[in-house]
Amino acid sequence: MDKIKSIIKEYGPYVITIILVLLVKKFVVSPIKVNGTSMMTTLHDGDIMILNIIGYRFEKINRFDIVVVDEGNEYLIKRVIGLPGEEIEYKDNQLYVNGKKIRENYGSQETEDFKVKVKKNSYFVLGDNRTNSLDSRYFGAFQKNRIIGKTSLIIFPFNRFGEKK
Repeated sequence: MDKIKSIIKEYGPYVITIILVLLVKKFVVSPIKVNGTSMMTTLHDGDIMILNIIGYRFEKINRFDIVVVDEGNEYLIKRVIGLPGEEIEYKDNQLYVNGKKIRENYGSQETEDFKVKVKKNSYFVLGDNRTNSLDSRYFGAFQKNRIIGKTSLIIFPFNRFGEKK
């Protein structure tokens, strides 16, 4: 019995630390890598970012947030364009939400014309590089439970370190 207590005393803190790190990674924050060019010029292929997983449990999802969605086979990093119940339209490379013109300040504004009604509890997401992005135009709007979290902080490479919006 003393041997077991000695082992627990010696290795217990390491086991607890590993468990805490795994829990934080699973439920609070996690690193995530940008794959591809669909979010250029805001994000670059290979950027490593911090994914805020717990944030959306307590905060609402806002238009233009950069989010990570679960597409089934992979996680996609995209920008929220349409909120639940909204009508989203792109006409002549201009965004309209419920018929009102909305200004965008990022990425490529070149977007084919389309109009869509976002269902309740769903979000319409697009890549910033619209001509090279598989997003809600292809997959449809994503239900809230498929949004893994929000990301905006690049941690690597160091020359791109900082918050991107």
